[in-house]
Amino acid sequence: MLVDIFGIALFVILFVVFALLGFYGSRFRKGEMKTLTGWGLGGRLLGPYLSWFLLGADVFTAYTFVAVPSLAFASGSAAFFAVPYVAIVFAIAMLTMPRLWRISRKKGFVTASDFVKARFNSRALSILLAITGVVAILPYIALQIAGMQAVLITMLYGVADAQLVAEIALVVSFIILAAFTFTSGLRGVTLGSVFKDILIFLTVIVVIVAVLANFGGFGSAFSAVNAAKGSASAPYSSLPSASVPSFFTLFVGSALALYLYPHIINGSLSANSPKTLRRSLAALPVYSIGLGLLALFGILIYAVPGALSIVKATGNGLLTVPALVVTTLPGWLAGICLLGIFIGGMVPAALMAIAGANLISRNIVREFKPKMTVEGETRLAKWLSAALKFIALGFVFVAPLTYAIQLQLLGGIIILQLLPAVFLGLYTKRLEWKSLTLGWIVGLATGLYLVLAANHFGSLATSSFGTPFGLVYIGVIALAANVIVSVVGSLISARLGFFRKSLIKESELVSA
Repeated sequence: MLVDIFGIALFVILFVVFALLGFYGSRFRKGEMKTLTGWGLGGRLLGPYLSWFLLGADVFTAYTFVAVPSLAFASGSAAFFAVPYVAIVFAIAMLTMPRLWRISRKKGFVTASDFVKARFNSRALSILLAITGVVAILPYIALQIAGMQAVLITMLYGVADAQLVAEIALVVSFIILAAFTFTSGLRGVTLGSVFKDILIFLTVIVVIVAVLANFGGFGSAFSAVNAAKGSASAPYSSLPSASVPSFFTLFVGSALALYLYPHIINGSLSANSPKTLRRSLAALPVYSIGLGLLALFGILIYAVPGALSIVKATGNGLLTVPALVVTTLPGWLAGICLLGIFIGGMVPAALMAIAGANLISRNIVREFKPKMTVEGETRLAKWLSAALKFIALGFVFVAPLTYAIQLQLLGGIIILQLLPAVFLGLYTKRLEWKSLTLGWIVGLATGLYLVLAANHFGSLATSSFGTPFGLVYIGVIALAANVIVSVVGSLISARLGFFRKSLIKESELVSA
């Protein structure tokens, strides 16, 4: 084993602490737990610090911790799209989330689909967008599990039956996660996010210090990677000019997509006021510093021969950060840091499951069972949140990990198609529901077709499509098609008098 018994013991002990925090959430800031607002939004009681930790938990996920460095390890500078993406995403959030919070609080909305239904007086559009959100979120949960798997594989490296032990550990962890999410809802997830983020920042700092002190640091890493995979005319660590359009559209498209994901909106609506939400968003760029350092881990590994040998021996780039942890830190500290990455998957997975369950219970099932009680709606969401976790866990066990990654390539493209109805709907009344529905269809069809075409109708390996301007992120192309159809269709509908009266007064939206 690469982690000694003391390190594994600390891993287990601190995991128990994390679980106890999750269960304690039901008693933390007590409030109504029989409604979706109380259980799924924490009663909208989170202050600026807790809100900051919770929203930050969706930036520093286990998948982020393994996928971004893995991309840097495999593709060099292309991975650094994550840095400008995180830098601008919070400006987008500032323009949309406080406004959505105000109108949601006033009208009792729990999801973005609630807002869309009232804004455009369309039950059908609301259901379609809810389904879209659930579809986009499931592979995201699966990829959190992939990050957790990477931790267990590294920690048990060289042990007989390591795969079986890792799978049992994942099942037990998810049973505990499902239990405290069921009882504590968002409150338990929030307390877990505080614990998780502290460990994550500790991991980033101590690994960098260890590599600087013992392996020559970034200078040695960049020299090694350029010698191994680059050339004098094209250093591996620099971005080729041909990749600039793809890089630019990828970070812009990713930034537009993030605050459309159900779990991000769910976290935003849990703040206790728009002022609190703005303060949290203003402080979140701190995470972009950590994410930039994290991306550098994919280069830093070239300065650590032991870590590099683990990744090459397994052929799994997702082990980049766990391998750095176990080869640069003493066993006890490695156990603590590996736990940070491990629960870095559990916290976002729980929040994603809550958000997906809210959508299914409130915006799909309730639409067909309008007589469902508030308590029944919440009870269904609790069970659905557990089911979504185990559906994603089962998918990881029965399907190759590459399938989950391939599906996630589609996730951003799919979720971007909510933008006209949600983001533009916050600012204009000139969009019409049938036109938005047609735009949604055209955007999805365009995105799916271009993804298949870009991958020659085989395994998905890229989300960029060749254009006269170079490779462009397909999500941006599909969104452009969606917006054009939605706007043109709405103009025609206005001429023909097809608009429905909004259930939200314009004065209410302006005041928001």
